[in-house]
Amino acid sequence: MRVQNRTMDLPVMPPVKPMLAKSVAKIPPDMHYEAKWDGFRAVVFRDGAEVELGSRTGKTLTRYFPELVEALRERLPERCVMDGEIVIARDGRLDFDALTERIHPAASRVRTLAERTSASFVAFDLLALADESLLNVPLTDRRDLLTTALSGTTPPVHVAPATTDIDVARQWFEEYEGAGLDGVIAKPLTLRYLQDERAMFKIKHERTADVVVAGYRLHKSGPVVGSLLLGLHDERGALQHVGVSAAFSMKRRAELIEELEPLRLADVSGHPWAAWAEEAAHESARLPGAPSRWSGKKDLSWVPLRPERVAEVAYDHMENGVRFRHTARFRRWRPDRTPESCTYAQLEEPVRYDLDEILG
Repeated sequence: MRVQNRTMDLPVMPPVKPMLAKSVAKIPPDMHYEAKWDGFRAVVFRDGAEVELGSRTGKTLTRYFPELVEALRERLPERCVMDGEIVIARDGRLDFDALTERIHPAASRVRTLAERTSASFVAFDLLALADESLLNVPLTDRRDLLTTALSGTTPPVHVAPATTDIDVARQWFEEYEGAGLDGVIAKPLTLRYLQDERAMFKIKHERTADVVVAGYRLHKSGPVVGSLLLGLHDERGALQHVGVSAAFSMKRRAELIEELEPLRLADVSGHPWAAWAEEAAHESARLPGAPSRWSGKKDLSWVPLRPERVAEVAYDHMENGVRFRHTARFRRWRPDRTPESCTYAQLEEPVRYDLDEILG
C-alpha cells in the first residue's frame, strides 16, 4: 500500500522517492557533510493534524511508529515535508534489529514495541514549508530553513549534525561508527532535491574477513549461483550463518557452480545447518532461511556444501556483532586458510561512541 491521503494539501505530495547517494572511496572536498544514519529512510508529510511517514519505496510507515507520529505532530511546523531517518537507540548506539521488529502486522505488537523501544526521527532535509516547494532551492538554503524550522525541537525529533569542514567529516567517519552509524554523506552545496537520483555521495567503512562458504542459493534466472552463504565459528566452535555475498557477473555465477560442484552435498543431513528448516532451531543458532516478515513467500531453499572452502569478503560493519549488516563483497578464495580459523575473533570492533554525544 502506497502513501495516499485525500485531504492533505501540500506543495509536495506523497509519494516522494528520496534523493539517493552513490558510493565513493574517499570523502570529497568542498561539500556539505553529515553522518550516514543506519535506520529507515523516511519522508515526513505534515499538514495540520495529519502526519504521514513515507518509506524509500513510497510505501507507508505510519502505522508502525505511532509514538513518532505524535511527536512529529507536536514538533514540526504546521505544514511541511521533511526528509530524514527513523532510528532506534539502545545503550547509546543505533539498533537496526529493534527497528525491523516494528514492521509487524499486529497493531497490538506495534504498540507494545513503541512503549518498550521508542523511535526517533533525525531530519536532514526540508522539501516543503507552508505553501512553498523547496525542491529547486539550493541545499545550503534548504539547510538554513530546516535548522530555523526545528530550532526549538526536542527529542525524539532531531536535526542531523552537519559541517562544511572536511577535517570534521573525517573525524566523524572515524568516531561515529562506535555509535552504530554507517559512514559519511557528502552533498554538493548547490544541490537541488532530485528525487530517486544518486546525486549525493556516501563513504562507508570497509573491512575484510575470512569466512567459510557453506552453501549457495540459485539465481532467479536459472541454474547459476545467486548468492554464497557465509559462516563464522563462534567461541564454542559452532558454525554460525553471518550473511551472504551476491554481487557477481552472470559469467562468474556460472563459473562458481562448477568450482563448488566437488563440495556439493546430496542432502543437508550432517551439515552444520541441517536444522535450518525448523523454526525452533533458529532460537539457539544463526541459520540460513530464518523466518522473516521481509522474506514473505520468497524461496529460501539453498544448496548445502561441505564447509571446507574459505573466502575473503569485504564488509562495512556487523549488526549486533553477529552478522554482516549488508551483503558482503567477494574478494578472493583463501586456500591458505582453514575453515576452523574463520572465527568471530578476527573481526575488528569499533571503539564505542555514545549516540547522545552526536545528537546532543
